[in-house]
Amino acid sequence: MVTAVMTKPWLVQKYGGTSLGKLLDNICCSIIPQYAMGHNLIVVCSAFSGTLKASGTTSLLLQCIAFAELGVDAQKRLIELVDLIRDNHLNVLEAFASTPARVATHTQLYQDTVAGVKKECEGLKRFLLAAQIVGELSPRSKDRVISLGEKLACMIVAACLTSIGAPAKPVFLDNIISSAFGSSIHDQVAALERLGPKFYHVLADQIGGQIRQCGQEIPIVTGFFGIMPDSLLQTVGRGYSDLCAAMCAVAVGAEELQIWKEVDGIFTADPRKVPSARLLSTVTAEEATELTYYGSEVIHPLTMDQISDACIPLRLKNVFKPSGHGTIIYPSAGDSALISPVSPSSDSSDSSSRASIPISSFMLKNGYHGAQQERRKPTAVTVKDDILLINVVCNRNTKSQGFLTQVFDRLERNKVPVDLVTTSERHVSLAVQSPGDPSTLLRLKEDFERFGQVAISPNMAIVTVVGHKMRNMTGVSNEILSALASAQISIYLTSQGASKINISLVVGADDALAAMNAIHSEVLKIPTHREQENRFIPGPWLY
Repeated sequence: MVTAVMTKPWLVQKYGGTSLGKLLDNICCSIIPQYAMGHNLIVVCSAFSGTLKASGTTSLLLQCIAFAELGVDAQKRLIELVDLIRDNHLNVLEAFASTPARVATHTQLYQDTVAGVKKECEGLKRFLLAAQIVGELSPRSKDRVISLGEKLACMIVAACLTSIGAPAKPVFLDNIISSAFGSSIHDQVAALERLGPKFYHVLADQIGGQIRQCGQEIPIVTGFFGIMPDSLLQTVGRGYSDLCAAMCAVAVGAEELQIWKEVDGIFTADPRKVPSARLLSTVTAEEATELTYYGSEVIHPLTMDQISDACIPLRLKNVFKPSGHGTIIYPSAGDSALISPVSPSSDSSDSSSRASIPISSFMLKNGYHGAQQERRKPTAVTVKDDILLINVVCNRNTKSQGFLTQVFDRLERNKVPVDLVTTSERHVSLAVQSPGDPSTLLRLKEDFERFGQVAISPNMAIVTVVGHKMRNMTGVSNEILSALASAQISIYLTSQGASKINISLVVGADDALAAMNAIHSEVLKIPTHREQENRFIPGPWLY
């Protein structure tokens, strides 16, 4: 078996489903071939998606699961939905192959891919129709269904690349966990509990073996990386393809991990809500994780954990602007380390234009001071919507020392995660994401009422201000509260101390946008567009 060219550095690129759905031609004909010239390239694909996630392949597959669980009464709707998934992918392939030259030279390739897509969809249809008889799917069976989205995407991307002269091979990882830990669910669960985060390091080694078997063909890897012991969706959640890309990068010791999206990178705020938001050249790994958790779709939280030990930087880039530098995230900042932007070509003729500078100097230029990367003002502000505020007051006949234990026991029992919490001896306030199932909230309220008085306030939002080592910024809390007070915004809950890099506040959902803009202008010190324009208004002048 021919191996990859070892003189070239490894580079991992992960493409989201929306990017593939909108710009497949540009990705396959321009971006990937350019980077493949100077790198051993690995491409990780999410399932195809449209403008909205609700119309994407993964969402449609989740609907298929729901129809399977409804029983034979939903058989017609199930068949129509699987056929829709099949037709969506065949239409994408047909659109790419519409150029006569591509069809003429690779007719057999396209025919084989079409046959492969149809075969996979027919297999899914048979599986789900059989499941309808039982009316139930296990979590692992649901994983098997979800895996089809990434599999179809990789088949099409590999075919498209091969047809334009960049040989590629799809790599399916749906059986990677059983290959690493055996087919016994008990053994897999034991390994996950015993190894913790190192569980994914073992998977990375397995993935590396499959990647190297591709030889000189570009590996097109499914973002779905196996049937987890307790379901991949439950253990890792949506966005698991980011984690898969990180494991690929660790497996080969990649020069860089790139995650391609439809935005330039990470901004100081959501530019759709705050017009004056600015692109950040870099953020710390901790800031990126915090921004993701509190509403910004940056990266999956487990991604940085995997690449930190391997000291692999992560860069967010825009498929609409491939030449942009995006936002880079370094796992560490040693003074001796040097950085240089990864360009599409790593030829020696290009090396002169890739200036190398110490990471510490680059971070200092972007507002991160010293070895601890302390900042003198916050980095970004974000909002998490659809929040409920739950206040529980302990009854007098309930022992106060067991009050919190009972509260969190009920939350665990109903599988309701808590975003923020503040407590006193007999009072606890909780900010939680609104459950998708209204009955969950009703059961939780009834459980709390057994030992306390409960008040639930809907239509709330969490506003989070993020900045590395922000706990050491003297007066920043006062600036945040003053900015919100000036904007006449009421605060229902505040949280600081549990994290060194964020201050979070709960406000009414109707005030969230105004709160974000006030903090962005007054605390991050980034003027609004109106303030910037006023600086250039001349006068009054006397003649």
